[in-house]
Amino acid sequence: MAATASPGAGRMDGKPRTSPKSVKFLFGGLAGMGATVFVQPLDLVKNRMQLSGEGAKTREYKTSFHALTSILKAEGLRGIYTGLSAGLLRQATYTTTRLGIYTVLFERLTGADGTPPGFLLKALIGMTAGATGAFVGTPAEVALIRMTADGRLPADQRRGYKNVFNALIRIAREEGVPTLWRGCIPTMARAVVVNAAQLASYSQSKQFLLDSGYFSDNILCHFCASMISGLVTTAASMPVDIVKTRIQNMRMIDGKPEYKNGLDVLLKVVRYEGFFSLWKGFTPYYARLGPHTVLTFIFLEQMNKAYKRLFLGG
Repeated sequence: MAATASPGAGRMDGKPRTSPKSVKFLFGGLAGMGATVFVQPLDLVKNRMQLSGEGAKTREYKTSFHALTSILKAEGLRGIYTGLSAGLLRQATYTTTRLGIYTVLFERLTGADGTPPGFLLKALIGMTAGATGAFVGTPAEVALIRMTADGRLPADQRRGYKNVFNALIRIAREEGVPTLWRGCIPTMARAVVVNAAQLASYSQSKQFLLDSGYFSDNILCHFCASMISGLVTTAASMPVDIVKTRIQNMRMIDGKPEYKNGLDVLLKVVRYEGFFSLWKGFTPYYARLGPHTVLTFIFLEQMNKAYKRLFLGG
């Protein structure tokens, strides 16, 4: 009888106890929201620079520093936090879904002996989690792009959304509910690129640093892995991100949209602004993505450790 009991015990003890799925989703969203509070001004600068020079117009900003100082001068300190409510809602939806699904799939595909998934499998997990999260978060993304872009327009052309909920209600009422998912395909495509690069490269970088023997599993390791991950993600995702930004911010001209689809955006940017304009604003993009990646994963790691210490006896 003892022999029959031991296999069950082995299955229970084969893997360490982990936090419930609901807690993983909650921590993912909270980590992203916490990071957004710090980097929202950089997100605003990144969006403004990606829209600068649209339609062969003269670029409004020469550098990211010029953009930041211009916004502060014209709109004040509160102006650089325009769209914060939309940024928080985006993290509550997109990041909660993305990191929650990634964490669950990563743990399920980890071997019984603790062997983590290989690099390609990590990338596939990241793309699946990212595309799902992007679909859920697209309405908040549309509101964020429009709110951060509003200040660059003449007063009579501004949309004037009061907050993210006002934006969502007005978009649905004035332009129809499907507009909330405008740019959903490039948003999901961007998420696939971002998450394949970000989540997989973070896991791979962290594993590499730990295997090197020079790092232990602490904040310094998480910081270095996050910075590497952010750099890889920036280089890979910028062309897709500018497509997403411009489609979600576009207006109807004589009953027709400014852009037909993502390919039309790419062709017009290259034709009128130059090939390397697809990477326009590399510095503010990384300046936003790098710290956001760092802060998100640091917050996530620390919350996971605290939960294990307090509730799992780890």
